[in-house]
Amino acid sequence: MQRLKSSDPDFADKFTKLVESRRESSRDVGRDVFDILARVKGKGDAALVEYSARFDQHNLTTDEDWSIAPAACKAAYDGLDSDLREALELAADRIRAYHEAQLPNNRDYTDDAGVRLGANWYPVDAAGLYVPGGRAAYPSSLLMNAIPAKVAGVERLAIVTPTPKGDSNPLVLAAAHIAGVDEIWRVGGAHAVAALAYGTERIKRVDVITGPGNAYVAEAKRQLYGVVGIDMVAGPSEILVIADGKNDPDWIAADLLSQAEHDPTSQSILITDDADFAEQVEDRVDVQCAMLPTRKVARESWDAHGALVVVEKLEDAIPLANRLAAEHVELAVDDPEALMKGLRHAGSIFLGRMVPEAVGDYVAGPNHVLPTGRRARFASGLSVLDFMKRTSFISMDKSGLEKIGPAAVKLAHAEGLPAHAASIELRLK
Repeated sequence: MQRLKSSDPDFADKFTKLVESRRESSRDVGRDVFDILARVKGKGDAALVEYSARFDQHNLTTDEDWSIAPAACKAAYDGLDSDLREALELAADRIRAYHEAQLPNNRDYTDDAGVRLGANWYPVDAAGLYVPGGRAAYPSSLLMNAIPAKVAGVERLAIVTPTPKGDSNPLVLAAAHIAGVDEIWRVGGAHAVAALAYGTERIKRVDVITGPGNAYVAEAKRQLYGVVGIDMVAGPSEILVIADGKNDPDWIAADLLSQAEHDPTSQSILITDDADFAEQVEDRVDVQCAMLPTRKVARESWDAHGALVVVEKLEDAIPLANRLAAEHVELAVDDPEALMKGLRHAGSIFLGRMVPEAVGDYVAGPNHVLPTGRRARFASGLSVLDFMKRTSFISMDKSGLEKIGPAAVKLAHAEGLPAHAASIELRLK
């Protein structure tokens, strides 16, 4: 774990190294994924059978081995403890309400030249969602990916998810029932992403693929962008907490560990103007981590990638935060609104002492699929728009063409494209 002070003479170099540190896939992963994608494209279902047996010890033989029926999802939903079922329903309702407000409006207007212009929004025909298995089997992620797709109007929603040794997570199945998923396929890994992108004998291709996964899944999505649309190339989770000394150090320590327990490559950073408080938080991280069932992962993440940064005043934290462009940023201070005004690069912002990042993971409403690895500088979290596309339209009569066409003719000739110019000139004559 790194300790940095803005007053140290080498702070700028150390902070730059922190910002530029990479925690993502290696070239070896890229080569392996390239081979997997090519094999699935060429062999289809046969490649999925091979990879599922190798990686998940799951044999794809019967129809039941390949897919999970809607009735099984309904049974999983019915079998949940009532409190847990209500929690999932509350999360789904809040996520749905938030994303319904994101639906874009079509445009249709006529400008001063008499030219009619506009654009219509359409959902994609089919979307594929990757749902991790094993350590990262999260029903919340299924809701965060599936509900925006359904709100957008996607007709076919297909899930791929690994089922190691044939076992599936009942919470994930219950979430699929709540979200109205159409298909669930028992395949995972880069080969499952390839199946969604290229299509196989059993699995029809989709237009967009979203959802979190390991380094191989992320790399598969990156390589397949263009064949399909993707939400983003997601890297390891990260949290930046900007906090003053008035906070309970136990609260802040828990917030930092909430991301550290995700994965050994996750990153948790605290920036504070109180050096004593930073030491208290460090102590509480050690104490709490020792008591966590996820302590092995959390400890490895904190030791390898965690950081405590002490600045002279809280306002100094904002330029640093903008350079980090973190996935999650907590502003645990008296006046979070004032700091947020200068915070331009963040996946999601949590305002105040009573808003832990974890509440955003489940029930707040905004999407928890967010840009990582400094991509918040140019990317946004998952939304309804990731499952939609916009088509513009133009309409005019001869009067409209006479007003704007000559300028287009001049530009076409200037670009050395005479056929472009002729297609307009012939109509003007």
